[in-house]
Amino acid sequence: MEYETSLNSPPSGGLTLVATPIGNLDDFPPRARAALEQAAAVLCEDTRVTSRLLARHSISATMIALHDHNEAEMAPRLVARMQAGEALALVSDAGTPLVSDPGYRLARAAIAAGVPVTAIPGPNAALMALTLSGLPPHPFLFHGFLPPKAAARAAEIARMAALEAAGLSATLIFYEAPHRAAEALAALAEGLGADRPAALARELTKRFEEVRRGTLGELAAHYATHEARGEVVLCVGPAPPPAETAAETLDATLRDAMARMSVRDAAAAVAAATGLPRKRVYARALELSSEAGGSTA
Repeated sequence: MEYETSLNSPPSGGLTLVATPIGNLDDFPPRARAALEQAAAVLCEDTRVTSRLLARHSISATMIALHDHNEAEMAPRLVARMQAGEALALVSDAGTPLVSDPGYRLARAAIAAGVPVTAIPGPNAALMALTLSGLPPHPFLFHGFLPPKAAARAAEIARMAALEAAGLSATLIFYEAPHRAAEALAALAEGLGADRPAALARELTKRFEEVRRGTLGELAAHYATHEARGEVVLCVGPAPPPAETAAETLDATLRDAMARMSVRDAAAAVAAATGLPRKRVYARALELSSEAGGSTA
């Protein structure tokens, strides 16, 4: 793999998505600093938060607030500025822009207008929590924030449970506000199962960084009496396999197939569908056929 060592200037008349630290302000690479220094303006979720980052790295830049409440209105004007040749940089308060943060509408508008869009990678709380959780790292499904109200949150968790019942098997990643961590864990334990392995990561990259691992039930019990301080990421391990054993599943599938075709054809079809060795499937099909007093044709 070849590596490029130059800083690379932001595209002329384009948008650069710049990842920012998720806690430790020193997690800010040279390319990110250069992009903010060279941009005509830095679009930020909260100018007060971004100003601290700029001050920490001695960056002088014009800041423009871009958040959920004004993004739709601001996007056309900002795209027009980029079409006129200005280079703009977009940051969120922490982490990678657009990931549960503002910026998607602007990025989509810029792409639709043919404006160059690039990104400078950096910290991401979801991926850091995943790698520290001890849970299977892939596949994973990033959900973002659960609804804050109990009824809507329960409905969303029920939707996730239905997806898992339909075959989804992935580590689930959620962002959560610290004051809602306990009730979110309790809702996840109720909706997905108290025995599901999970991890709660908080204060990532900071002095009091903590990753607590256990079952959803154990974590819910702990945080019911211990406040989760700082930004929180919840990781939930994949759904367990169905309670029905593999042998029971194979038998049921074979019986269904043999009701419609010969033993030999049923075994071939089930082996192809399940990926199991054909000889093993055929042998079990013969046993089931014999038990039922059927033909082996």
